[in-house]
Amino acid sequence: MNESRDKAAFEQRLKAAEDAAAGPKREAAEGNASSARRAIELAMRLGVEMVAAMVIAVVVGWGLDKLFHTSPWLMILMVPVGMVAGLRNLLRASGGKTGG
Repeated sequence: MNESRDKAAFEQRLKAAEDAAAGPKREAAEGNASSARRAIELAMRLGVEMVAAMVIAVVVGWGLDKLFHTSPWLMILMVPVGMVAGLRNLLRASGGKTGG
C-alpha cells in the first residue's frame, strides 16, 4: 500500500518537473505547429479557389459555344475571365482589399 502511494507521488512529481522543464518550449512548438497548419489550410484554399474559378469559366464558355455553335471562341474568351475571377477570389480569401 505504501509503495503504490510513493509511486503515485513520484509520478506526480516527475510529471510536474517535466512540465516545468519543457513548458515554454512546448508552448512555442504548439504555436508553430498551429501557425503552419493555418498556412497550409490557406494555401490549399487559395489553390482550390483558383482552380474552381477556371473550371467554372471554361465550362460556361464550352456551354455557350455549344448553344451558339461558335466553338471554341467563347471558351477561349472565358479563360481570361476565369483567371481574373480566380485572382479576385484569391485576394478576397487572403484578406486583401478588392476594388468592387
